Amino acid sequence: MTYNEFKQKLKECNLTIKEFANICGLNPANISGSWKKNGTPKWVDVFLDNYLIAKNIDEFCEKFCSDKKADNE
Repeated sequence: MTYNEFKQKLKECNLTIKEFANICGLNPANISGSWKKNGTPKWVDVFLDNYLIAKNIDEFCEKFCSDKKADNE
């Protein structure tokens, strides 16, 4: 994945480079410097795809699961 594709994927995840770096235990400066030049490591694309899936599941549960809890109480 190119650096520009990476930045677009971060937007989809609603993450900044700094937030992504903190989640992954990386230095944001290394991401901006090295990845611009060399592209992203292969694991990054998979990580962000799974992050989006988990985020969507969390949003679904917040919307629908909490309503069921309230109905059962």
